[in-house]
Amino acid sequence: MELFENMYQKDRDEFRRVCNKLMSICFITKQNESTKSEYYFILRHKEVFEHYLDVLGYVLEINEEYGVVQLVNRENYNHVRLKLNESIILLILRILYDEKKRELSLTDVLINVGDIQEKYLSMRIRAKQIDKTTMGNTLQLLKRYNLIEILDGDVTQEDARIVIYDSILMAVRVEDIKRVSDLMERYRKGSQEGDNPDEEASEGEID
Repeated sequence: MELFENMYQKDRDEFRRVCNKLMSICFITKQNESTKSEYYFILRHKEVFEHYLDVLGYVLEINEEYGVVQLVNRENYNHVRLKLNESIILLILRILYDEKKRELSLTDVLINVGDIQEKYLSMRIRAKQIDKTTMGNTLQLLKRYNLIEILDGDVTQEDARIVIYDSILMAVRVEDIKRVSDLMERYRKGSQEGDNPDEEASEGEID
């Protein structure tokens, strides 16, 4: 309590607001101009955040190399359960992020919706592209969690541009890639009962 009481009133107000935002969107990144100041606020008051979030059962993970703050619940509460196609799109974004970083060594990874569809078809998951409604809804969901930024309003168009934030490295780790890849392989083979893109996939979660 003393840590909080020693803060200026305006910092207390900001602390409450940022805490609520963290619990809502899980990721804060300095790469996103709209959350950049919040990222640095958390760094300045790291001890206060860690103390109070620990009481609530959360762990604050800060990766200064990526410029990302992630909130993780120790009790595995408050996870976002993703449907199969949502998990696949998230995995494809992670793969495209790695590929673009290796090819171009850019600070910002810029792709378009057509890149996602092309990668999806190359994986031979289904014979047709992801439908526009699923694509649009999934991209809006991932934008909410600060994993991507959508630069063009109509994400149903293949040339709609997307920035993939470094936070995706913490959202989809190496072990997660293998789990989702295994899930897709089972889905392709049709060996798992209920493997349907509209059903929930326990392997696909956002902390």
